[in-house]
Amino acid sequence: MVHVLSSRVLLRPTDPDRSRAFYGETLGLEIAREFGTGPERGTVYFLGGGFLEVSGRSDQPPTPSLQLWLQVADASAAHEELRAAGATIVRPPVKEPWGLVEMWIADPDGHR
Repeated sequence: MVHVLSSRVLLRPTDPDRSRAFYGETLGLEIAREFGTGPERGTVYFLGGGFLEVSGRSDQPPTPSLQLWLQVADASAAHEELRAAGATIVRPPVKEPWGLVEMWIADPDGHR
């Protein structure tokens, strides 16, 4: 069995500066590390037990099959905070049949 030491999601945004502003300022994710220089430099954010890396640039729109799932302590409070910060709310908080309260947001490239 492979022993996984860490995990991260890697995003190649169409506009790296816009995506870094979204994840760092709008969502308020803490930076774990930065590397490289220029507009396509890499920024790695803490995501609870994993990481989100925003680096490089893509000329292609995102694939709709990629979705990020982030769990927070209070989805209703997060909804109000993100709405006030100008985040795109795709669906407000809803209690799902499996008991979790979920909401959907979109990043600047449309990742949900």
